[in-house]
Amino acid sequence: MAGRNMVLGAVAGALVIYGAAAPASSAPAAPAKAPAKTAAYKAPRTAFGQPDLAGFWSSATLTPMTRDRKLGDRLVLTPGETEALEKDEASQVVAGNRSTDPNAPVNAPNGLELKPSFAAAGGDVGGYNRGWLDPGHTVMRVGGQPRSSLLITRDGQVPQRRNGTSAPVNDYGGEGSRGPLGSFDNVEERPLGERCIAFGRNVGPPMLPNGFYNNNYYIVQTPGAVVIEVEMVHDVRVVPLNARHRTDGLRPWAGDSIGWWDGDTLVVETTNFPKAQAFMGSWKTLKITERFTRTAKDRLRYGFTVSDPETWSEPWGGEYEFSPLHGRIYEYACHEGNYSLPGILVGGRAEQEKAVAPAVAAKAPGS
Repeated sequence: MAGRNMVLGAVAGALVIYGAAAPASSAPAAPAKAPAKTAAYKAPRTAFGQPDLAGFWSSATLTPMTRDRKLGDRLVLTPGETEALEKDEASQVVAGNRSTDPNAPVNAPNGLELKPSFAAAGGDVGGYNRGWLDPGHTVMRVGGQPRSSLLITRDGQVPQRRNGTSAPVNDYGGEGSRGPLGSFDNVEERPLGERCIAFGRNVGPPMLPNGFYNNNYYIVQTPGAVVIEVEMVHDVRVVPLNARHRTDGLRPWAGDSIGWWDGDTLVVETTNFPKAQAFMGSWKTLKITERFTRTAKDRLRYGFTVSDPETWSEPWGGEYEFSPLHGRIYEYACHEGNYSLPGILVGGRAEQEKAVAPAVAAKAPGS
């Protein structure tokens, strides 16, 4: 209930703060058009006449952001490949739910071969084992097609930058802050995600599944704004409709988003990203355009286009489909009773003291 009140309060604030001037230009081309078979669907309308996108949605999926290079240019998986991936996931769930030896290595309980993302979450002391993770159990379908990647670039990879280098795919920063891991000297210098303040990958833009858990959203609509509550670390995006981008030089967290309706599609354009939230190394002239389209009773199509003429020679992007969340989003509890931050700081200081101990001893009287 607290989360719901926070969202509705944000909506009310957005209606007061933002004006009603229409955007001067259309958004970049959508990453991909909906297959013809979905074109006949007509989204229900809200009481004020907008296509109804509201409700609880999930983006959890087995499909990665980038494609396995062995698949080359194949965007769509075969039925056999799809079945194999989903059967493997089911077997991992079964194995992960078995009783385990608490003293066994957490990165491979019961002989389970963890995915890289699982190993990252459970491979260190205090990390999660498989029972705590819920990344999704099915391959992402878009228009009924099982996809090999969320990106729809030709090879399913992030394009090279203009300088010929490749940005790390996970360059969203340490634990969601999109910045370096930081210092061990001060709690305020640790990443924002680690401190349960913000987690960039889910909130975006672009809004990307995180591969771990909490890939759920709550969309609320009013005549003047669309609000997206992100379950992961309780972020809330307020998108004023028919507004203009700010020109005061400020760069809000998650950028400056404005939206408008293009037929039955909600278009959201975001600019003015702060440097701390650089996406794949891009921020100063970065523009990300998202498109939300209700394509069926139980499907919400999401597409995004990344554009930065200083970083890439042309726009690129991806798409997926939200499915209904069979439930609702509750308050996100993260750091209550969590001793990890004191442990991180104490451990870091202990390592520093150990490193300088020989020099200190050498300077001691009588040494």
